[in-house]
Amino acid sequence: MDDHEQYARLFNELDSEAFITLGLLLAGAIVLIIASQRGLNWLANRLHGPIRFRVFALVPLTRLLILITALAIAVPIVIEPSLPNMVTLLGAIGLAIGFALKEYVSSLIAGVVSAVELPYRPGDWVNIEGTYGEVKHVGMRTVEIQTPDDDLVAVPHLKLWDSAIYNANNGGASLQCVASFYLHPEHEGGWVRQALRDVALTSAYLKFDKPIIVVAEEKPWGTHYRIRAYPVDPRQQFLFVTDLTVRGKAILSDAGIRPALLSPEMLMDAQSAGRT
Repeated sequence: MDDHEQYARLFNELDSEAFITLGLLLAGAIVLIIASQRGLNWLANRLHGPIRFRVFALVPLTRLLILITALAIAVPIVIEPSLPNMVTLLGAIGLAIGFALKEYVSSLIAGVVSAVELPYRPGDWVNIEGTYGEVKHVGMRTVEIQTPDDDLVAVPHLKLWDSAIYNANNGGASLQCVASFYLHPEHEGGWVRQALRDVALTSAYLKFDKPIIVVAEEKPWGTHYRIRAYPVDPRQQFLFVTDLTVRGKAILSDAGIRPALLSPEMLMDAQSAGRT
């Protein structure tokens, strides 16, 4: 009973006037939020340049300030503003915030670990859970990755705990690229291998002090060739692979070498699609 009485003393007795005040406060907060959002969006859509995005950024900030102000006014109406009550209330709020921000804190700790272990650094090309691109910034909570499609993705550092981090160049200027070719099994493998090596050697993007390897792998549907080589700059990787693919395809086509047959799985899928 003592505990029930202690918690009961936290709250004021709410009469009709208190309910009306809380209702007006809630309605006022909703009106202010709607008005601020529409007003700021209206203003931002009539501006240009960086200032337009700064005004857009004020929309969630303004909403947060209105909510905090409304809560600051409502709390003394509901709870007796004495020192023991405030200590109890702030303790409960702190506990709730601690649970809500546990992943945020985990990301901060992982950020400190990343600064020591250096799994990635600006300029590295990494793949984290399917997000591939160049590391642009390593912050305290997130690493910012710019993808080949020019999207900037913020990945929290907590991925370090349970995800594989693929680093293509690991702080260096060498990044291996792979160009694949799928050929019909009836061809002269030695000639194809040398031809693909010559394609890499004549590329304007090739880094000559790194090895060129042509790998062949026989499959039930044909032969899979891969050119493994390095561009001069990691940022040229897509131009390099495109150059190898286009010129390699042209040389193989001129030599009369046919592309690979469909795999049995792909053939069955194509037949099923044709029947539907």
